[in-house]
Amino acid sequence: MSSFFRALVLLVLLGSCGSREFSAPRDLDNACSILSERPEYRRAFKRAEQKYGVPMPGMMAMIYQESKFIGNNRPPHQYALGVIPIGRQSSALGYSQALDGTWEEYQNEVGGRRSKREDIHDAADFMGWYMTKTVAETGVPMYDIRNQYLAYHDGRSGFKRGTWRSKSWLIRIAGEVEQRALLYDRQLRSCGKR
Repeated sequence: MSSFFRALVLLVLLGSCGSREFSAPRDLDNACSILSERPEYRRAFKRAEQKYGVPMPGMMAMIYQESKFIGNNRPPHQYALGVIPIGRQSSALGYSQALDGTWEEYQNEVGGRRSKREDIHDAADFMGWYMTKTVAETGVPMYDIRNQYLAYHDGRSGFKRGTWRSKSWLIRIAGEVEQRALLYDRQLRSCGKR
C-alpha cells in the first residue's frame, strides 16, 4: 500500500474518532429520555440554570423549537429559479440557532473565542446569557417562556417594537414552546431530573 493511501486511511480513522454527536436524541417528546440518552445535556442545562437562573425546561423547549436538538443544524438553502443555490436564509447555526452577530456579542462578553454554537454547553450558556439580557432590557420574567421565546426569535429590539404582533404563526409557535416547557417540567419532576 502506498504511503499516500496509508496516510488517507489514518486520516479517516482519526477523523472518525474525533467526530461529534450531532443527531437528535431518539424521543424528543420526553425530557427524561433526552437527558438519560445525553447526560452531557443535563450537565449543560444545570450549569446554565445555576449561573443565570434560567429554567431548564424552558431552555430545553426553546432548543427543541430552534434545532430539534441537532447540534449542527442550519437553515435550508435558498434557490434562484428553483435550482441555483444562493445561500442560506440566515446565519443561524447549532443547538440555539444563534445568528453570527449575536454569537459574536456573546463571545466578546462571556463566551470567549473558543465557544462553539455546535457545543451543547456553549449553546446552553448562550441561551442563559441571552435570556438574562432579555430580562434586563425588556422586563420579561425569566419564567415567562412564551415572551422569552418571542424576544429570542425577533430579537430584544424587535420584541420591544412589537414586530411579533403581526406574525400570527410566531405567536402560535411561542404558545407551543410554552406548552412544551410545561410538559418538560412535569416530566423532569416525575423522573427526578429537575
